[in-house]
Amino acid sequence: MTTTGREPLLSRNGQAVLAAVRARPRCSRADVARATGLSTSAVSMLVSTLISAGLLVELGVNHSAGGGRPSVSLGVAPEAGSLIGIHIGHAGLRVVLTALDGTLLAEQLHALDVDHEPAASLDRMASSTAALLADGIVDPTRILGAGVAVSAPVIDARSLGSPPMLLDWGGVDIGGILTERLGLPVHLGNDATLGALAEWRLGAGAGVDDLVYVMLGDGVGSGLVLGGRLHTGSSGTAGELGHLPVVSDGKICRCGARGCLETLVSKRALVAALAHTLGASASVEALLDLAEAGDRGATRLLGDAGRVLGTALAGVCTVTDPRLVVVGGDLTARPDTSDVLLEAARHALEAALPPVANHGVRIVRAALGARAEALGAALLAGTRTGAGLAPIR
Repeated sequence: MTTTGREPLLSRNGQAVLAAVRARPRCSRADVARATGLSTSAVSMLVSTLISAGLLVELGVNHSAGGGRPSVSLGVAPEAGSLIGIHIGHAGLRVVLTALDGTLLAEQLHALDVDHEPAASLDRMASSTAALLADGIVDPTRILGAGVAVSAPVIDARSLGSPPMLLDWGGVDIGGILTERLGLPVHLGNDATLGALAEWRLGAGAGVDDLVYVMLGDGVGSGLVLGGRLHTGSSGTAGELGHLPVVSDGKICRCGARGCLETLVSKRALVAALAHTLGASASVEALLDLAEAGDRGATRLLGDAGRVLGTALAGVCTVTDPRLVVVGGDLTARPDTSDVLLEAARHALEAALPPVANHGVRIVRAALGARAEALGAALLAGTRTGAGLAPIR
């Protein structure tokens, strides 16, 4: 598998124009000029070059709602290239093949004890990617790169920070090994951060440039989009909401601190609480089944988790001033049951926000479900190979 080499050879301004079009569906040349700061004449010349290169297409005339002069809408050419996204979960892998705009083309799921089998997991990622490309859906020579979503802080796009949720992966050079296996540039990202990227561009946060994404899984992850940029912080660890202390004398967290948010609202914490009555049969599925059936204990458990989450989010929202909080992960997999958690979070957030904060923050359920992190990994690959969707810092 090799890349075409066209994307990295684009000029800086050409990359900026391509990124602006990808980030703003059906935008006009004037929209691109405003987004990039380039002159309209420069944008027109660059757009013509990108169309000739097969990277952009004209989608037709867009008539202004205000009766102004119509403009021609632009889009990324479907055949311009493709991306691979991989999400390393605890009990399995998800590998997706997407177009440059993140449109899902194909995927494979694999049940695997990922925590304890890094070598087997890496083998499966490589073989799954090869199988997707062998189906002939896309030209394998036009795969621009691969992204990998992992349950750990990612320090420099290659190294995992601490504390990783993947138990036996310490010291494993995931990016280096997969780059050699796939023959593609491979880039790592934190799974919650990449979930934020996907929901921002493809899901519930589309069109909102200031949002917080929360992933309720085995831990509690979070990603931030601020001012139309995915924000990872100076060391790559921004958004570690799960390790925000919320109870001074609470349980010991896997990070070594006491009373972290994830000890109360992660699926592990809720399943452990449910085990008091269900014993070994306790699981997230059992919790959601009980809640759907109207069980008072299960409903109370989800409501309590929502209230703790909403209170914790008040500090985040006061500092970052988002328009939207998107909540995803296993605990929001079913709309009816997640409504209990989200409604409790909404009330708690509103009650905990100080008077000077933005009280118009909305909390919504994520739209992409279990695919969010893999799709975000594919989008990450696009940003890192010069076909960028949006800047990342």
